[in-house]
Amino acid sequence: MPVTITTPRAAPYRVMPGFGLTLGFTILYLALIVLIPLSAVFLKTFTMTWEAFWSAVTSERVMASYRLTFGASLIGAFINVIFGGIVAWVLVRYRFPGKRFIDALVDLPFALPTAVAGITLTALYSSNGWIGQYLEKVGIKVAFTPLGVVVALTFIGLPFVVRTVQPVLEEAERELEEAAASLGASSFQTFARVVFPTIMPALLTGFALAFARATGEYGSVIFIAGNLPMVSEITPLFIITKLEQYDYTGATAIAVVMLLVSFILLLSINMLQAWTRRRAGKK
Repeated sequence: MPVTITTPRAAPYRVMPGFGLTLGFTILYLALIVLIPLSAVFLKTFTMTWEAFWSAVTSERVMASYRLTFGASLIGAFINVIFGGIVAWVLVRYRFPGKRFIDALVDLPFALPTAVAGITLTALYSSNGWIGQYLEKVGIKVAFTPLGVVVALTFIGLPFVVRTVQPVLEEAERELEEAAASLGASSFQTFARVVFPTIMPALLTGFALAFARATGEYGSVIFIAGNLPMVSEITPLFIITKLEQYDYTGATAIAVVMLLVSFILLLSINMLQAWTRRRAGKK
């Protein structure tokens, strides 16, 4: 009768230490960097009474800053989804002189200090700037208006969309597009039914990243916004103003509202992104 000898399996080799140690380090790192600072904001806010909290976060001036901050962030992120998607498409699908230079320019908002970006945009779009002087002739004023805030937030959010969509387009199977064309699909039908479903999750991710970056932007906005109360004052600037007045509880209360609204919006976008991926997977 044959005898079967079983040898114990060798444990798979891992470069990093075991799961328990790495998980513990991950949780500790996230706690120090993310959870504890955010908890401090909430704990400081909890020292206020409900009436004081409600009064601090719903005053007329604060509500105006909410509308500008979140509204301009949404508009800027939406603009970047459209034009950032076009930029990514051109960089992936076409060859032309200066392509590498333009590709490098996309990352400029990452590398450029935000204060420098704000000063540059203000110089360009002011009434005597290279672009602003011509826009004002047709009745469009950019600098020191809410439109200037949208321009600044669009500028700093563009790389997030381009760099998110670009690798997805590079990995997309062009054979599907060729098959659709051979079956008689028009260019619009090919894009709508083949290309767009593929890049839709990446576009949503880029939108979420651009929106999250825009809601907390400060340096590039304060110069071009003009910071007029009830007109062009963003919420991060209002928080800084509260801190300069030593109103720490008021500043943290407004920060908590921004945090909660941003979290809800980003969670909604991520849920929509997950639903889109599941739907594409079923197909």
